[in-house]
Amino acid sequence: MSKRNVPIFLFLALGLGVSCLTFGTIWLIDQLSSPTFSSVKNTSAAELMDEKLTLLGDTFSGYSTFRNQTFLEALKKAGLNLRYEDEFDQAKRTERFNQGQSDLLVTTLDQFLKQQPQGKIVGLIDYTVGADAVVLNTKKYPNLKSMLALRQLVEEARNKGEQFTIVFAGDTPSEYLAQVLTTKFEEFKLSDFQIKKVADASEAWKVLQDSNQNVAVAVLWEPYVSQARQRGYTVVLSSKDLPGTIVDVIVASNRLMESQPESISQLLTFYYRFIDTNVRNAEQLQAQIAVDGKLSSADANAVLQGIDFFTSVEADNWMKDGTLEKRINSTAAVLALVGKMNQVPQNPKELFTSEFIAEAAKNTHNLIQQVRIDNPELADRFAGKGKVIAPIANFNSNQIATAPNIGNLQLQGEVKFTTDSALLTNQGKETLDKLSRDIAEFNEQTIAIRVIGHTSKFGEADFNQTLSQKRAQTVANYLRDRGLKHKIVAVGKGSSQPLAGVHPEDKRNQRTEIRLVRVN
Repeated sequence: MSKRNVPIFLFLALGLGVSCLTFGTIWLIDQLSSPTFSSVKNTSAAELMDEKLTLLGDTFSGYSTFRNQTFLEALKKAGLNLRYEDEFDQAKRTERFNQGQSDLLVTTLDQFLKQQPQGKIVGLIDYTVGADAVVLNTKKYPNLKSMLALRQLVEEARNKGEQFTIVFAGDTPSEYLAQVLTTKFEEFKLSDFQIKKVADASEAWKVLQDSNQNVAVAVLWEPYVSQARQRGYTVVLSSKDLPGTIVDVIVASNRLMESQPESISQLLTFYYRFIDTNVRNAEQLQAQIAVDGKLSSADANAVLQGIDFFTSVEADNWMKDGTLEKRINSTAAVLALVGKMNQVPQNPKELFTSEFIAEAAKNTHNLIQQVRIDNPELADRFAGKGKVIAPIANFNSNQIATAPNIGNLQLQGEVKFTTDSALLTNQGKETLDKLSRDIAEFNEQTIAIRVIGHTSKFGEADFNQTLSQKRAQTVANYLRDRGLKHKIVAVGKGSSQPLAGVHPEDKRNQRTEIRLVRVN
């Protein structure tokens, strides 16, 4: 995204039913949205006039407000002079930040944890809901439509002494999404591939389309995700399926928090007011993205649809209700498993503070109370509710049983039962307890669960079929009891699908697969 062409106080441009507001409410919004922001206390424009802040980031659309001329001019009038600089190398961005060459930086949560800048998260910017995705090269390999098929393709290549390539932009959400998949799915292992890191998703998209390249997988971001889907490639999993996995944050240096705390509060108050005013206008944002990225209207819309911006209230809630702490733990666990961190932070709460966002959240709460009288839907938008994806249709068991496969989740342990029964052992319950936490991160509006029970061929076929069905149903019931909202279907396969290279009567065939399928 780039420049916004409307004043910051034009709430009428929201396009979200504001026309139904009364004149009094419109007047209130206009007053609360004034660039003077009189609600920011104890700091006058004269006192801030000489304050110059440098913010390091890159050209990601989600950061556009910080380089928006209307926003920067509003800050300048209040005495804050913000300079935005691009630094695409994440390690250098942190190094410059630590050396005092910048006061703030914007980055993804995984990079914040990996690079460990000398500062704290003081605000949340956005999380992607489809803007980043894993794409399979179905154009070159027509049967490659799931991670199950990917595993088969990789094994066939290995038997021939060959190796497929995966391509993505290094040190970006693309690389982190690939790392997430390698920790969660049985069939997806980064070690199986020759890894090709490029500078940008546009380059990764070009490599994927090159028939001379032995590429099976690419991790892309919009608008290339939509372009890939339109041209017949398979988007096997995206940040829409794992909402909250890729989160962008704003970090303030320890120096700034100690010397100019009021400047951080002032900046965040302006920022979130700007977001409250502009982010709900799809047409305005779409035009802005198109200009900034030199994109077509359709491509700009694809970018916009893949990003959800935090309001100050939503960001404040994440910091206070434990959501951000959980995201930090989950993200750090992935980085630790792939060797990018030594250990998960002992006290995640020390990595962020809601102190500086408090005034912005208070202002938006006041706005919500007044707007709710005439437009409750708009009030919910300001509170961060009713976003992301509409509820899915009520799929029945047969539809879920035949829905397109994604892949089998990796089990941290075994789903064990007592001999010749469907009664879970304590070890089996522990495994499913861990698994339920993994499943909870997936979007129940796009992902359903197929539990598949298998037995060995030892014994009577009818008994094995019945046992496999009962065991699958037991697992499905146990997962539902853990509070999962996903639609879950149990399927028994008996001894009909033994493991490759394993004797049909071998006990290793007695297994339970937890398979994700796509329902939306």
